[in-house]
Amino acid sequence: MGRAAEMLDVTPAFLRGLDAARLIVPQRSPGGHRRYSRYQLRLAQRARDLVDQGTPMEAACRIIILEDQLAEAQRINAQLQKDRAAQHPPQNPA
Repeated sequence: MGRAAEMLDVTPAFLRGLDAARLIVPQRSPGGHRRYSRYQLRLAQRARDLVDQGTPMEAACRIIILEDQLAEAQRINAQLQKDRAAQHPPQNPA
């Protein structure tokens, strides 16, 4: 946790707050130390940016979750459109 906090220029308490808000739930080492993925660190950085702009932590976490859900929905939609286009190619008028 200390290294992650240092990389993001936040306190360990900030990272614990993100864990408590369930934005990021790190894996635990056998010794009980928190281990963060790169994706989790990106979410934590986004949270820090929002909090630095004056957004309360709970609201920042909700915004990030909604942004993430929107991005996933857009990815799925693009894939479905691609699949549909492959199944039904445009007809050439003769």
